[in-house]
Amino acid sequence: MEPRGARTLRVVTATGPFSTRPRYRSLAVLFMLIERLKDPIGIYRRGRDKGRMLPDGLQYVSSWVDLGFDRCWQLMETDDERLLDAWIARWSDLIDFEIVPVVTSKEASERIAPRL
Repeated sequence: MEPRGARTLRVVTATGPFSTRPRYRSLAVLFMLIERLKDPIGIYRRGRDKGRMLPDGLQYVSSWVDLGFDRCWQLMETDDERLLDAWIARWSDLIDFEIVPVVTSKEASERIAPRL
């Protein structure tokens, strides 16, 4: 666990035992963004004034915020990871990000079924 106030960006790529492709470029992929909110008031003010500021090709799916406004879990979808980088650059002054490629439970079951 990182200390509170750490300013790092960790990108987790899919190279583990359940991965079927090491990089994502051609198929839409889901990404769970685990956000550490540095300035919740500033984040919501910017969101109110400018919207999500998503580049074309990056889709917001859903998000959940803890009750203390310390963390947010945001699900995004894209076929180009560079769009995540562009979007993160627009918010990195207010948020620290961890990016995790994810699959649905259904897809996880299908991927692991041959190994059972």
